[in-house]
Amino acid sequence: MGADPSLIWSNEQVQRLSPAALAYIGDAVYELYVRQLYLFPPKRPRLYHQLVVSQVRAEQQARYLDVLQPFLTEHEKEMVRRGRNAASNRPSRHDQSIYQQSTGLEALVGYLHLTDPQRLQYLLDILKPEVLSASAS
Repeated sequence: MGADPSLIWSNEQVQRLSPAALAYIGDAVYELYVRQLYLFPPKRPRLYHQLVVSQVRAEQQARYLDVLQPFLTEHEKEMVRRGRNAASNRPSRHDQSIYQQSTGLEALVGYLHLTDPQRLQYLLDILKPEVLSASAS
């Protein structure tokens, strides 16, 4: 997930974005990360889809945020909190706290994608065994 250094945004620019905007980009970045994890060994498109959907669900994202909590800096925890607080229009199929946690993870991923891709990669590497083992069950 290496990024072109010229594409990294300044903290000032990112601070002007709403937590919902950070979660919006974070959702896309996280899904792309999961899709890349499942490329090998090659599979049928339907199986790719099933595996990815199982990992980008709000319940899984909330669980993965719990896994990451001990590794987060205070600033990152604040970004998660901002994302959680921005999650007000939850889909009816989710518990409010699950939806808030998943939005918090997405906001963090979006924030780090824009400001510190290396740190994002470090945190995603922590999740990699969890994501891959969850798909094996």
